[in-house]
Amino acid sequence: MKIKLVALAFASVLAFGSGAMAEQVKVGMGAFPAPPFFAPDAAGKFTGWEPEILAAICADQQLDCTIMGVSWDGLIPALTSGQIDMIMSSMSITPKRQEVIDFSDKYYNSPIFVVGAKDAKFDATPEGLAGKTIGLQTATIQEAYAKKYFTHSTVKSYKSFDEVLQDLVAGRIDATMAESPYIEKFVEEAGAACCDVKGAVKPDVEIFGPGVGAGFRKGETALKDKVNQGIKNIRANGTYDKISTKYFKSSIYGD
Repeated sequence: MKIKLVALAFASVLAFGSGAMAEQVKVGMGAFPAPPFFAPDAAGKFTGWEPEILAAICADQQLDCTIMGVSWDGLIPALTSGQIDMIMSSMSITPKRQEVIDFSDKYYNSPIFVVGAKDAKFDATPEGLAGKTIGLQTATIQEAYAKKYFTHSTVKSYKSFDEVLQDLVAGRIDATMAESPYIEKFVEEAGAACCDVKGAVKPDVEIFGPGVGAGFRKGETALKDKVNQGIKNIRANGTYDKISTKYFKSSIYGD
């Protein structure tokens, strides 16, 4: 299998933790912009909510964490082959993925919103999207959901979500869907003139899972346990909420 590691060539210089003896952890994050969650610049430096949450977890657990930019469909292969030690890239905990890798406890869980042109009158249901073309990033839970439920729509797959949004703004597709904070930021900024939210899709736990977690190789519990404790600690000491209020209007942790 050819592993596509688009951004391992410009491995991020972002590192967290303290002390020369700290455990070194290579963390895979998507090598594409996904604000407000994460976004790499031309030099490979990552900014956004997820890098800050990662930094807080690593500092809490005295881990020396370095972000590695990886293509979305290369994240799990990079993990299982040992090129990275952990995935932290808005990856939902799903039964299918759990067959291949292990996950931490969730660190957020937000609803999935559908967005389309302002002058298009439809809702976020299979009936409302019948006959529409829905653009989605390949190998995502949103693509899996659309293929299961939107059987009377045309599902068009893209390498990156940035390409999806470009085609939505240009009118080449009718709709797309993603986590609510990402969609809300899009309609407030780049998509303000063209698009609005059509609603949230009906949840499907089998596809969406219980939320988003960090990914680890099967059976490697020591690092997973540290990350779980880090998530618990930053939630308890207020660090999680302090970081989140910089990016979101309300909590995205979920129930």
